[in-house]
Amino acid sequence: MPTATSRPRPPWRPLVRLAALVLLGSVLAACSSSSKYYDPLKSNRTETGFRNNYPQPERASFWKWQWERLTQGLPKPPANDYRFPVVKPDLAWLKSNQTRPSVTWIGHATALIQLGGKNVLTDPMFSERASPFSFLGPRRMVPLPVQIAELPHIDLVVISHNHYDHLDRASVEQLNLQAGGPPLFLVPLGLRDWFADLGITNVREMDWWDKTSLENLDIYFVPAAHWSARGLFDRSETLWGGWVLQSVQMAPGNDSPAAAQAEPFSVYFAGDTGYSKDFRDIGERFGRFDLALIPIGAYAPRWFMQNQHVDPAQAVLIHEDVRAKRSIGIHWGTFELADEALDEPPQELARALREARLPADQFITLKHGQTLKLDE
Repeated sequence: MPTATSRPRPPWRPLVRLAALVLLGSVLAACSSSSKYYDPLKSNRTETGFRNNYPQPERASFWKWQWERLTQGLPKPPANDYRFPVVKPDLAWLKSNQTRPSVTWIGHATALIQLGGKNVLTDPMFSERASPFSFLGPRRMVPLPVQIAELPHIDLVVISHNHYDHLDRASVEQLNLQAGGPPLFLVPLGLRDWFADLGITNVREMDWWDKTSLENLDIYFVPAAHWSARGLFDRSETLWGGWVLQSVQMAPGNDSPAAAQAEPFSVYFAGDTGYSKDFRDIGERFGRFDLALIPIGAYAPRWFMQNQHVDPAQAVLIHEDVRAKRSIGIHWGTFELADEALDEPPQELARALREARLPADQFITLKHGQTLKLDE
């Protein structure tokens, strides 16, 4: 089983990090600007851009956080010295599977979901850095378990928002050129022009609660508590959110491969989010989910991250709010984006489940590259 190589921290690393902050800070703390999507009849569309459904505390200082991070030497290395277990997926099985719901965690927020006879990729991020620069920014700390070219043909890509660790230019360009034709890209409002500039045209924009279908799969875009920006002056100009995938019950006598799935199956991908009442709204609207993919990492320090990233205890609340039968923790163990050690989120998730008096197997984590067959 392959493992990541140890990555010792050289003494000049703080200087490199400081240089990165100067370049990246304006991106991550970008300014607001006017919105072409302004609609007084839509509560999430304001004159200065999109906004969350529910109020949040005032945004904390990015620079204060970065100074504390730099002076305190955070994040600390994980106890395993970055030697996370990595599993090579059973690619032959994934390519032949047409009927059995499955999820393969590739890393961070990237997962391959097989549902309704379709191969769905969430927030594809296969690059070495989550950054607008190839030489600076958060580096992948665990090797990829699989490359895009090795995957089965991807039918659908869902994008939660435009931050660099969730929308990676090189990855979507490669997917657009995959053998057998490009996938359908489903994106939040405002992102179609960005894809068009790359020559990617098989794109549909969606607002919160919009629905579209791809043969035996119904797809909904749902709210989250987050924000967007890729440049200096585009904060909240494009929308953010999560995705709901529901396989469609086939009529008797239908002999398509997906019809072999006896019952409809539903999956919720939360994307990237802070905690809000949105999740109770989602749970009430959809009733239940067979599986939820919920972020559990990049949460420290809470005074800064609370508006944009849930901690493991809040992830358990989301699991309960959306009425998930089973959940998988994502958005951890790949990029060092916050102050907790990279191996801490699963430990805190286990603690939160005990405190909530929930069975440990109700909300789990996977190894990088691990496949879970969802009817097991």
